Amino acid sequence: MSLDLAACSDGELAALALGGRQPAYRELMLRHRGSVFRLLRSHIGDADAAVDLTQQSFIAAFSALHSYDGERPFRLWISRIAINKARDWARRRAVRRFFTFARPIEEAWHIADGTAGADVELADRHELERTMAAIGTLPANLREVLVLRTIEELSQAETAGALGISGKAVETRLYRARARLAEILRG
Repeated sequence: MSLDLAACSDGELAALALGGRQPAYRELMLRHRGSVFRLLRSHIGDADAAVDLTQQSFIAAFSALHSYDGERPFRLWISRIAINKARDWARRRAVRRFFTFARPIEEAWHIADGTAGADVELADRHELERTMAAIGTLPANLREVLVLRTIEELSQAETAGALGISGKAVETRLYRARARLAEILRG
């Protein structure tokens, strides 16, 4: 008789995965990869990079699975790992951008602009991109709270747990993030 993995809790699946049952970890991944991808895509604004970072997040989670507390929500634990991966990605990107701009401008003339023209995009797609870009300009502490609360629909307590801050800090940052986002979108 085989165990119905879909009926197991995240904590049980983690314990089974630690015991060497690879299908248990696959089930954890299937349950949470969509939310991790959305979190990363919202955080960094690049769907292709978000796919790579989602994979890296789950690889890192598997490597650190022994430190997961099965009594706590796996979603919060993996979200924290994903946020750290996004921060690492942003730091690496900033360094690459610095060195890209440090080169003489004459060397960049042959590089084409890969973005589609605004006239090609549908109005709703344009608005989504505009909003995602505006979210991307928010400071990391405001952006993380906004993404977790509004896009990932985590509760205030879950968001506080994922970010390691108080519930009141989540409330304050969410208010500030929404106000700043509205200001950016109006301008």
